Amino acid sequence: MELKLNRPICFFDLETTGIDVAKDRIVEISILKIFPNGNKESKTWLVNPTISIPAHATAVHGITNEKVANEPTFKELATQIHNMIKDSDLAGYNSDRFDIPLLAEELLRADVDFDMKNRVSVDVQTIFHKKEERTLSAAYKFYCNQSLENAHSAAADTEATYEILKAQLDRYDDLENDTKALSVYTTRKKSVDFAGFIALNDKGQEVFTFGKHKGALVEDVLDKEPGYFGWIQNADFPLYTKKVLTAIKLRKLTNKF
Repeated sequence: MELKLNRPICFFDLETTGIDVAKDRIVEISILKIFPNGNKESKTWLVNPTISIPAHATAVHGITNEKVANEPTFKELATQIHNMIKDSDLAGYNSDRFDIPLLAEELLRADVDFDMKNRVSVDVQTIFHKKEERTLSAAYKFYCNQSLENAHSAAADTEATYEILKAQLDRYDDLENDTKALSVYTTRKKSVDFAGFIALNDKGQEVFTFGKHKGALVEDVLDKEPGYFGWIQNADFPLYTKKVLTAIKLRKLTNKF
């Protein structure tokens, strides 16, 4: 089953120096862009992370410091990458919890503004976990009856993720072939920032999900403890979390006038 699209969707996968969204860096990114007419465009970049790649990360994806030493940095690639995805929805495997948050951090560090306001995301892993509870390689075998060669290669993982989603649509009659519906199905929680430090409560209001103000309305905290905003901005929180908090603060100030 081919995807029914109203706008392009970019499947993408990252290989990185680690799993800390705020601190780790991309060493490889592969994007597979699917257009509503069925056309495809793909691109894979090796990236110099400007920090050392730990041995445990290299053991996973096989990318060494020497391999990327002469490759462009993400900052040098940021505009090209953003131009490829800016008109598209996003999809990946565990992308809501890792790939999208880390990509956002890299883009913001490169001074390229990025948010999800006018797009949706589809996390193929969530569909798989809700239905079968397995890994990407097992998912590819289960849905496509093929072995995943070159697992942890960004290009191979990206192509496999795309094929899995199409097979999932064939297999599950209750899955709607619509990007927005798939996004709703794969959304695990109503977080406002990617990292989940700010979420929506049952009334659709932003609340903190951590620390001494866990469960408290963000606007109330900013009113009663203005220094909390400055503490978050200066602490080791993801850049996108800081961006979201700044937007809430500016909105509150605007509403006062």
